[in-house]
Amino acid sequence: MQYLRNSRAKRSTMTYLHFKALHIIFVVSWFAGLFYMPRLFVYHTEANDKSALEKEILFAQFTKMEKLLWNAIMTPACWLALLCGTAMLYINPALLDQDWMKLKLLFVLGLLGYHSFTRKILLELRAGKFRYTSFQLRLFNEIATIFLFSIVFLVVLKNTVDWLWGVLGLTTFAILIMTAVRIVRSMRKKNKKD
Repeated sequence: MQYLRNSRAKRSTMTYLHFKALHIIFVVSWFAGLFYMPRLFVYHTEANDKSALEKEILFAQFTKMEKLLWNAIMTPACWLALLCGTAMLYINPALLDQDWMKLKLLFVLGLLGYHSFTRKILLELRAGKFRYTSFQLRLFNEIATIFLFSIVFLVVLKNTVDWLWGVLGLTTFAILIMTAVRIVRSMRKKNKKD
């Protein structure tokens, strides 16, 4: 009888670990799309400055790439990551009693909002509506990085306070980098005028 209980516990642990491995793989795939899609948006937007022929060719290519990335990678990876994460919580419901997990799930909801907003931008660009500059889209791209850092720090440290320092450091670093980029860009524009 003890052998059967140990055998079931071992199978349950193995199943949990299988779902955990798959969850990590799908999260990595999802984030690959979340990082690349806004970059495509930047290039798609900057193609507006090209000649009419170049613009037509680039728009067709970027629209095709964005559609493929959304349909073949981002959306399936998102759903599979959520499915595996839900399976892990089903196998080990005690995780839901931990504060770090509750905060992580809030970040996942935020990430789903980011994912949905990415879809909105995708549809606008496909329709020829360019509401955001390439600089704004570059900033938008950094939001996924903040989500990634927040979630990874929470999962690894399992602490609802320590993750904050990592995210604040990353945010400060991102602001400094973006400020430097703006300064260099304005210096280049000034040098071109002279």
